[in-house]
Amino acid sequence: MGNRMLSADEAVSIIRSGDRVFLHTAAATPQRLIEAMVGRAGELRNVEIVSLHTEGDAPYVRPEYQESFRLNAFFVGKNVRKAVQEGYADAMSIFLSDVPSMFHNRILPLDIALVHVSPPDRHGYCSLGVSVDASLAAVHNAKQVIAQVNPLMPRTHGEGLLHMSKIHAMVAVNDPLPETPRHELTEIEQNIGRHIASIVEDGATLQMGIGAIPDATLAALGSHKDIGIHTEMFSDGVVDLIEKGVITGRKKKTHKEIVVASFLVGSRRLYDFVDDNPLVEMLPSDYVNDTKEIRKNPKVTAINSAIEIDMSGQVCADSIGHRHFSGVGGQMDFIRGAALSEGGKPIIALPSTTRKGESRIVPHLKPGAGVVTTRAHVHYIVTEYGIVNLHGKNLRQRAEALASIAHPDYREEICRSARDLYGQKSYCGE
Repeated sequence: MGNRMLSADEAVSIIRSGDRVFLHTAAATPQRLIEAMVGRAGELRNVEIVSLHTEGDAPYVRPEYQESFRLNAFFVGKNVRKAVQEGYADAMSIFLSDVPSMFHNRILPLDIALVHVSPPDRHGYCSLGVSVDASLAAVHNAKQVIAQVNPLMPRTHGEGLLHMSKIHAMVAVNDPLPETPRHELTEIEQNIGRHIASIVEDGATLQMGIGAIPDATLAALGSHKDIGIHTEMFSDGVVDLIEKGVITGRKKKTHKEIVVASFLVGSRRLYDFVDDNPLVEMLPSDYVNDTKEIRKNPKVTAINSAIEIDMSGQVCADSIGHRHFSGVGGQMDFIRGAALSEGGKPIIALPSTTRKGESRIVPHLKPGAGVVTTRAHVHYIVTEYGIVNLHGKNLRQRAEALASIAHPDYREEICRSARDLYGQKSYCGE
């Protein structure tokens, strides 16, 4: 086909039954191409779709298309969660750092990559923009690449360049990228953010995700100095701290004075900030999430979340019992990388209770719950009630420490369970 501009329908006509198709990640999700592909559902059969988190609608997981498409998700987002839980789609447990190897090593050989890029520059290079992650590996390994080309996709620095000669079909679009609004922070989230900020040292290198707790933490770092960023993803709160002079990266050992990330999700302000900005480098996830690279920086402070934690320190972050909720992602990559960094602090942060008022610090994980961070890897746990460090504590000491930051209504239950399991040693001040 060459790389002349085609309609979306013409471009996706190269997809065949039985193909494996990769979808570009998060804010780079190629919605026009997805719509056109799903429009061919009547003639396609057994097309396997692989992706990380995607934004927007995911019509390919609807039950009526189950003979045409089957999703194999490396990370389960809100738009495909119901389909995974009801059996119309599949989830894979995998570290984000390992996803590119699925394509490089042909464990999951790709027929097609559907991506979303900036227009080519005068040298013919398009940018993968806000998503390099495993998408770079996908475009280098897919037999054919179909790209929607969008002037609203920022051209980012780093390794996300793709020459137009590598693109088999191009579709012109002019669509705003999906934006994620800022969370209105609750008092609980603000308290958690302040607790985390209290143990972030000047000169630390941060990893954080998107959501209320990362936002609350960044909002509480206004008086810090020389913070660096090496993270799988970031959002608008990082821009605030760059503009305030808090984030400088001067103390980093690698990519000094550079913000390193793998993908971005946020507002148009964020996308405009990273456009042609040499301060930000977008790099693949097998590098960004590589433990040996993470640990090179000083005081790596990794901030991650959990669904529930048991009294021994096992962290469930990807499921609610047997029901798959999200994914392994980069949590273990950064928890271990931070632990090995000089002065590093691996942090798991969560509210003490669910929205239904159930404790998230529990004597035992729910049956079927996935352990993302093992009790041997866990260090700092933070709730609105404080901070504990489980590293170096035995199981009885861990139960007592976790009870101290659980919701008061559940502390005695945790202490009682610990006494029953570990013996009559004193707990909770008894």
